[in-house]
Amino acid sequence: MSLHEACGVFGIYAPSEDVARLTYFALYALQHRGQESSGIATSDGNDISLYGDMGLVSQVFNEEVLEQLSGHIAIGHNRYSTTGSSHIANIQPIVIDSPIGEIGIGHNGNLTNAAYLRSELEQQGYTFHTTTDSEVIAQMIAAAPSGDIIEKIRYAMGRLQGAYSLVVMTKDKVLGVRDYLGVRPLCIGKVNGNGWAISSESCALDQLGMDYQRAIQPGEIVVIDESGLHSYPSVIPIKERALCVFEHIYFARPDSRIGSRQLYPARQAMGAGLCKEYPVDADLVIGVPDSATAAAVGYSQASGIPFGEGLLKSRYVGRTFIQPDQRLRDVGVRLKFSPLPHALKGKRVVVVDDSIVRGTTTPRIVTLLRKAGAKEIHFRICAPPLRYPCVFGIDMATRRELIAAQKTVDEIRDWIGADSLGYLSIDGLMEAIDLPRDTFCLACFTGDYPIPIQLEMDKFALETT
Repeated sequence: MSLHEACGVFGIYAPSEDVARLTYFALYALQHRGQESSGIATSDGNDISLYGDMGLVSQVFNEEVLEQLSGHIAIGHNRYSTTGSSHIANIQPIVIDSPIGEIGIGHNGNLTNAAYLRSELEQQGYTFHTTTDSEVIAQMIAAAPSGDIIEKIRYAMGRLQGAYSLVVMTKDKVLGVRDYLGVRPLCIGKVNGNGWAISSESCALDQLGMDYQRAIQPGEIVVIDESGLHSYPSVIPIKERALCVFEHIYFARPDSRIGSRQLYPARQAMGAGLCKEYPVDADLVIGVPDSATAAAVGYSQASGIPFGEGLLKSRYVGRTFIQPDQRLRDVGVRLKFSPLPHALKGKRVVVVDDSIVRGTTTPRIVTLLRKAGAKEIHFRICAPPLRYPCVFGIDMATRRELIAAQKTVDEIRDWIGADSLGYLSIDGLMEAIDLPRDTFCLACFTGDYPIPIQLEMDKFALETT
């Protein structure tokens, strides 16, 4: 599995709460959405304070830092880079000056016209300090013709193309903004008393004891200030929605909900759909932990084949800045997974995974399982074959690197060394999710992008010398 999400964002307005600490724990809950850097900006109604650094949330913040982030308004961000390199200058939130005062922004997604907009703004005299499309969004808001923050954001939304779920702050407000296609999720929660929160996923709200209210709609701006929460619906008719289907398959935590749909039972249904489409005689069903566990349970329940653990995942192998030497790199999958020979020996095993991207990790998993004694290995994949790259905020691969764009399913089966291989069909996936097909972006399967795009976009297009 080699898919990486863009980012996790969180915003809160809560006069009676320690918002910096709450944002810290929210980012902790959203750590799976980005592990390169983390940052928090707060405001006391007059001044914005900002702190961020490279690394995981637990590495970036401590008691001393959180005590310095005072106020009743905060936004936070976990980053995985999709535009701009993994560098300290690109940490978010970004805070910039504007004609209406300082503006802070945290962004989940990816613009497809960032290079064009940045060039336009630079010609107008704007200076950029990062190489991210997120700063392009911030500067576009600042450059908007005269108006309040809502009018400025609406002006920017008219120019931006691509995916953006935003948390935005001024000295006295926090706002949530979702692009017109609704590619990335964003939801609202109620804080005890008179507070409100905005989060990429509901799991962060649940862990903090906040009440999930609803999803922010495509094209909607939500404003939270001293008078409460206010909604400004899209100013244009929403004719098409394009929520990334991988939020349901892999990205979002299984205990989150997107809209009205809980993800764990949806993933179980994907496994049941795989059993319906690709049944096999076997002795054991295992999932590649942890993202495919729910689907493996669903396959087991539908097939009657016992579910068990055949692979253990190290809970302490995360993103690191220390590169392994060549010997460890060659057997790198062993750093992440350990097989259980007593559970696998002599067994015909169904292995459920969420996707195959480049086809580099899966053969190593097959080798591990065979060395542990598995008699047969039948791979079942919750996603249809990935044949096209994502341009909306997933650091996936180029089309040349996607194995399903270059090989047939039988050729992939032989490449990974499995006895059989089955991918869930698009129809089966939609049946499991149980939402209308036109709700989702399925471009990575079909090549049918919701907006015109440049297929081979460069992640580092905004890098400067």
